[in-house]
Amino acid sequence: MQNHVLTILLGVVAGTLARLVMLRSDYRHYPSYPHGFVTHISLGFIAALVGAVAVPALAKPDYVAATFLILAAQQFREIRNMERETLARIEQTKLVQRGSDYIEGIAGVFEARNYLVIITALATSGANHLWGWPVALGVAVISLVISHLLMQGECVGDIADVVPGKVHFDRSLLMVGDVVIMNVGLPAFREKVLEEGRGVVLKPRDDDARLTLDSIGQRQAILHDISVILGTKIDEKEMEFMPLAKKNADTGEIGIFLLPNEPDLECLVEIIKKVPVIESSKARPLSSYYGRRAAD
Repeated sequence: MQNHVLTILLGVVAGTLARLVMLRSDYRHYPSYPHGFVTHISLGFIAALVGAVAVPALAKPDYVAATFLILAAQQFREIRNMERETLARIEQTKLVQRGSDYIEGIAGVFEARNYLVIITALATSGANHLWGWPVALGVAVISLVISHLLMQGECVGDIADVVPGKVHFDRSLLMVGDVVIMNVGLPAFREKVLEEGRGVVLKPRDDDARLTLDSIGQRQAILHDISVILGTKIDEKEMEFMPLAKKNADTGEIGIFLLPNEPDLECLVEIIKKVPVIESSKARPLSSYYGRRAAD
């Protein structure tokens, strides 16, 4: 009995620590602090308890209890729906929205991280049951490191070269480099754009990257992140200064235009490099024979 208590305790502690390691509140403004933290830490604790109790239940053996734990773990699928609904409501108040693809990606990540908590707790409690607490501590540390590494997904800077682009006009057409952004008729707006506007060009490194950046959802995620961090001069019902991302149909390059509150071009480039590549936007045409053949 005492050994089971230690097994469960180690699993719960390791799983909860894993959730804390994977919990961040940053420029995305979600989860909010402190209420969002309380919600996700509580769910992480429950997930850790589910994983930790599974080993003693199977060792007893109590297969009815194990079945109950499996059913409890399946309820974590609802976390995706909870996050999706919450972010969709917040979206209505955003001047520069995340976009549905970004929201779905965030919701999926929150669901997956609770499964990682269950796996961490299960591995730690299992190691303690089989080999004792010294090995269990080692397994817990390894699991925490793996959980942290799994947070590091692919970023825009991994698939494209992000370089400053010259903001200029071709008659009334606003351009960033060779990419046409929009038609601007008002002289006063043209003057403000030339003085305060910033532009960046994304050059995809291969056909996979080109198709990924074609995604409207991926472009919207980039626009949201740069607007949140550097600020933007748009206001409600005044969309003339809306940040935009347009494609050069011939080259596949993406031109991004922004009127930021903080006009630091170097920071703008670095922010775009760190924007996550959204899973629903990822494309792999080069993984097929005909995709590789067409690219050659």
